[in-house]
Amino acid sequence: MRARDLLVEFPTVALDTPVIEAARLLAEQGLPGLMVVDGAGSPQAILPGPQVLWLAVPGYCQDDPALARVVDERHADTFLTSLGDRTVREALPAKPRELPVSDPDATLLELAALMARTRSPLVAIVDDDRLLGAVTLQTLLAKALDT
Repeated sequence: MRARDLLVEFPTVALDTPVIEAARLLAEQGLPGLMVVDGAGSPQAILPGPQVLWLAVPGYCQDDPALARVVDERHADTFLTSLGDRTVREALPAKPRELPVSDPDATLLELAALMARTRSPLVAIVDDDRLLGAVTLQTLLAKALDT
């Protein structure tokens, strides 16, 4: 099985997209992450869902989970409002990892190795600098379990 057999069209966002919009897209479509593209539509990064939470959850709650418990429920339920006008660019790691991009001829094992190495829930599939779509972790696992 090759990447071309597994790829699906996948939503993209730009670096300057408000991260709250990215969070809505993740939630509404049940996505594991989003592809971040430049103006030409070329993949620049993968934004995993937990990276949005990293930006939204106060640092003191990440450092000491017991502190999250002392925040009253009304305020705890609205933590995403802290994102304000922040952008996808701000949610990405300062030191980006290897970009999980592959070609349509990649095998299932090649895609799995790339996902594992980059810790990404999806791989962008590119041919001649054109984004064709993505292979998601769910699709990859489903196909690997079928064989």
